[in-house]
Amino acid sequence: MVKHVILWTLKEECSDSEKETIKAEIKTGLEGLAGKIPGLLEIHVYTHGLPGSNVDLMLDSSFENAEALNEYATHPEHVAVADNKVRPYTATRNCLDFEV
Repeated sequence: MVKHVILWTLKEECSDSEKETIKAEIKTGLEGLAGKIPGLLEIHVYTHGLPGSNVDLMLDSSFENAEALNEYATHPEHVAVADNKVRPYTATRNCLDFEV
């Protein structure tokens, strides 16, 4: 199994209320991919970190293997969510992929 974890910081120009809306839309969009992409085992987005956190949200996902992760990266439904709900609003992205 392969884990795919991403940490994002939203753009500073977004107001606090905009950030809450954006985080909710990212969560809905990405978690909505469950059951639609072959090899995607689990997908969760966490949007409410504790006060000491220095990122705005986290994706925690699991795949059958590295090939499934690579296919997810280019799957049209994932690309649509990334292009429309994630990339326009994020300032930073940190990713860690690893085998479990």
